[in-house]
Amino acid sequence: MTRKFDTDQLVRTENFIGGRWVPASSGARFAVVDPADGACIAEIADSAAADARAATDAAAAALPAWRETLPKERAAILRRWHALIVEHEAQLAALISREQGKPLAEGRGEVAYGAAYVAWFAEEATRIDGDLLAQQQRGKRMSAVKEPIGVVAAITPWNFPLAMIARKIAPALAAGCTVVGKPAEDTPLTASALVLLAHEAGVPAGVLNLITASRDRGIEAVADWLHDSRVRKITFTGSTAVGKYLARESAGTLKKVSLELGGNAPFIVFDDADLEAAVTGLMASKFRNGGQTCVSPNRVYVQAGTYERFADLLAQRVAALKVGPASQPDAQIGPMINARAVDKIARHVDDAVTRGARVLTGGKRLPGLGPNFFAPTVLAQANAGMLLCAEETFGPVAPLFRFEDEQEVIDAANATPYGLASYFYTNDIKRIERVSRALEAGIVGINEGAISSEAAPFGGIKESGYGREGSKYGLDDYLSIKYLCQGNLA
Repeated sequence: MTRKFDTDQLVRTENFIGGRWVPASSGARFAVVDPADGACIAEIADSAAADARAATDAAAAALPAWRETLPKERAAILRRWHALIVEHEAQLAALISREQGKPLAEGRGEVAYGAAYVAWFAEEATRIDGDLLAQQQRGKRMSAVKEPIGVVAAITPWNFPLAMIARKIAPALAAGCTVVGKPAEDTPLTASALVLLAHEAGVPAGVLNLITASRDRGIEAVADWLHDSRVRKITFTGSTAVGKYLARESAGTLKKVSLELGGNAPFIVFDDADLEAAVTGLMASKFRNGGQTCVSPNRVYVQAGTYERFADLLAQRVAALKVGPASQPDAQIGPMINARAVDKIARHVDDAVTRGARVLTGGKRLPGLGPNFFAPTVLAQANAGMLLCAEETFGPVAPLFRFEDEQEVIDAANATPYGLASYFYTNDIKRIERVSRALEAGIVGINEGAISSEAAPFGGIKESGYGREGSKYGLDDYLSIKYLCQGNLA
């Protein structure tokens, strides 16, 4: 019988290696703080290379038995894990909101979103099929089978501390791989809580291992996985700069790598769009988690004929957003994750204003609420020379660019090294076909701002990375294909 945990019981301050909670080998610890007020939530294990190696030892030892379990047995464990996540929705949401800062309603939404990946891959575990190839020669039979790739290292960001690690661990376990993981230093507690529930659901010792680390020590820990030939796959969500580093350093052992990296998403509103729907879609996609999402629109292009009306509608909606800590029940926008994030947002807004942008609402820090709060902002008269056009702001700032015709905006939307998500609104069916094909992105939202789903392939192109998470394609990066050729059958 599984246990029920309250929020405090879900907080674990040690590493989880080989089925046990253990301190960092050096005894070092670091503080996890509430971004709303800087209060220390917990001091936890600060791991380095030796701890990463211990996690790999445990995962490698557990791999032979785990990969031989039947798919339906792995599926049953994942279903129990899903049930425990759902049962602890309130506790997990409270923990997410406390260490990441997002409003409690969004914390609950993230729990449901992350749990959906676990449920999805519980079902996909039983659908790992191979192929019997058409006979080419008499007396020979050829087939292709799929096998787990081996030990997987999962490295996750701070903005969705439950969902990001769930959608990496779930397919790995479903495929028969074992896992070593490291969450971001800003939000490690939710990941540890998720691992606790996985162990409670029956994931065997050594199959799932997690270490926590501060920024500097974390680099050392991950480097050990990059150079260890027993780790056969790296899955990472985070910045493009770090993704390129991981790709380079893992090349020495030719690991399989999947990377979900930075974005610079365009959001396009044509003159024939439903303006109310477009504003609602932008509010959902831009201001979710305070704009701290990789698919958040970073550049909003509005056609000249509807620009002023759209700007007015959007500014009214954004000005009405309630900003406050997650502990405030009616808060819609929480704090940014840390001071570095706020400094970048302020720098982008100041640069835009200097280069001719006009602040329609917001545009300033909110020190009365705390050091990490920034007012939701709408900027008119944005142009391509501004920092926020080339760099991902990762905050609640919506810059409005004016455009005249379709080809102009497609060229502008694609004028970036990134290609994660794009959005556009139009009621012209022919334009939908043209623009959806022309946009260079792995994900395109057409008259829709909420695009994420466990049933859909999530990932980008160009410098936004490669590989896909979720959907029926989500197991591919955790599997290798073996070709079998049996002769002398005639």
